[in-house]
Amino acid sequence: MNVVEQARMSGSARLGRSDRSALGRWFWEIDRVLLLLVAVLIAIGLIAVAAASPAAGSRYSGGDVSFAPLHYFYRQLMWIIVAIPVMIGVSMLQKATARRLCLIGALIFTALLFAVPIIGNEVNGARRWIGVGFAQFQPSEFLKPLFIVSLAWLLSLKDRDAGLPVVPLSGILTALVALLLMQQPNFGETIIFAAAWVMLLTLSGASLRFLGILGVAAMVGIVLAYFFYPVATARIDGFLFAGGDTYQTDSALRTLTAGGLFGAGPGAGVRKFHLPEPHTDYIFSVIGEEFGIIACLAIAIIYLVIVARVLIRLLHEEDSFIVFAAAGLVTQFGLQALINMAVNVQIAPSKGMTLPFISYGGSSMVALSIGMGLLLAFTRRNPYLHRSPYVVKWSGG
Repeated sequence: MNVVEQARMSGSARLGRSDRSALGRWFWEIDRVLLLLVAVLIAIGLIAVAAASPAAGSRYSGGDVSFAPLHYFYRQLMWIIVAIPVMIGVSMLQKATARRLCLIGALIFTALLFAVPIIGNEVNGARRWIGVGFAQFQPSEFLKPLFIVSLAWLLSLKDRDAGLPVVPLSGILTALVALLLMQQPNFGETIIFAAAWVMLLTLSGASLRFLGILGVAAMVGIVLAYFFYPVATARIDGFLFAGGDTYQTDSALRTLTAGGLFGAGPGAGVRKFHLPEPHTDYIFSVIGEEFGIIACLAIAIIYLVIVARVLIRLLHEEDSFIVFAAAGLVTQFGLQALINMAVNVQIAPSKGMTLPFISYGGSSMVALSIGMGLLLAFTRRNPYLHRSPYVVKWSGG
């Protein structure tokens, strides 16, 4: 046996099913298909940011000739190098450990959310960021997955004691976060938090009557927001009524459809230079112009497959906390992608929502990696769990 064969067999043994190391258990228990789909999204995102980077650079460089055309591509690559180990590390956590860390993290980032109006930095008319320069981050991005897991744990306590007021308590906590987000203002994130809470209530067995009351309350809330919340007023007017400010969504749709089915080709897009935020909110339109509507449809299908795969894997899960946590996380992930794509095709008002794992952004990339790492941790399965100890392989003798 030569050295190459020995090395190959040694590597196979290290990742074989009999390997009981932490890495070996992780490799066989993780949903590798889900991990592969996320890796595909990250790779697509890196290509898309490279395509959008010259347009973003020309808009935000302030005429600085030394500003590299691929400035945002290089920074996104750096964030990916940071985010991937974070995602893998979180996915290796035991479920109980992940739950405890989420509870602690939710408390920390909720406190930071309180601090945003006081010490936060204003960017594009919104005060959502904390920090200085390169060290800026958006607390609400990190709070999303941590808060959803915390709500899942809270609602799962109902299985132990049906008399615990977990539903009203979860509603109060969600309303508190929503109020803090609307102060920034951040209407899009508010919708994400509220929708994830409703999803968890539905899974926890809330009655149709109660869900119907919530639906009516949501409609009333939208009407009140239109009359008393200027951000909602401007967005709804621009989307529904003629004469409103629809420049952003109009530009996005024109850019997305400019490339036809197969796109103008990498780097050949011209309409992207007229887009606001081409590397973040409207990167889906840049993909449409340079790679075509077919590429956009393929990306939408990848998001759909991720959501469907997680929900299917939960069908046989008996732990209510795992069901709530994983379903809530994938709801947040899928809804964020849906809102971003809906804005780009002009069927929803502008929200300032990034496209998961594709849009440029440090806070977004690392926070999404934490959320996906938690999702991978909660959907890990022991490959021997359902095998009978009495099954003996017949040798044929």
